[in-house]
Amino acid sequence: MREFDPQVLLEKARQAREQAYAPYSNYRVGAALLGRSGRIYTGCNVENAVYPLTTCAERTAVVKAVSEGEREFVAIAVVTENGGTPCGACRQTLREFREDLVILIGDTEGRYRETTLRQLLPDSFSAADVRR
Repeated sequence: MREFDPQVLLEKARQAREQAYAPYSNYRVGAALLGRSGRIYTGCNVENAVYPLTTCAERTAVVKAVSEGEREFVAIAVVTENGGTPCGACRQTLREFREDLVILIGDTEGRYRETTLRQLLPDSFSAADVRR
């Protein structure tokens, strides 16, 4: 039996997307990260005129969760207009916490697909690689 309802996570991500600050790209992203505790942490992208300082929705959700003491995650839903996948920096940030994290990638029409972080970031770099 599944630990979560994909539709709940996708709806939370859609709602978070509405809060995005994307005046430069107009590419709004929302994320909803489910912690092992059952709590959902949302995030949206926050752009900056200096593009490298932009914060992605996925990383916003992770930072919120970690700052609240959550360290174990079950799944994340990411919603964009066209079903875009998490960027490389977000994939690596998510990898820090769980290689087999379930990722729901949705669009504004209600379509989504399910994958895992392992599929999006094969042969990833992790804490095991920096241990001596």
